[in-house]
Amino acid sequence: MADAGKTPEELEAEIARQREQLAETVDELTAKLDVKAQAQHKVADLKDAATTDDGRPRPEVLAAAGSLLAMAVVLVVWRVRRDH
Repeated sequence: MADAGKTPEELEAEIARQREQLAETVDELTAKLDVKAQAQHKVADLKDAATTDDGRPRPEVLAAAGSLLAMAVVLVVWRVRRDH
């Protein structure tokens, strides 16, 4: 047995290290299973990616939104004209 030559203090220290490692592992698993927190982090990451440091939308995000809006308008106009 590898622990046979250890003093009681060394064994207690080893047990304390293993408990700490186990606690860290449980915390990591808990964080991975917390879907709500993960969703909130994802929303925050997306918001950070879509805004500048002062909180304004990035120009490329505005351009993409404008393009989508223009495409939607063109599609609606095209369908209305086609049906008449």
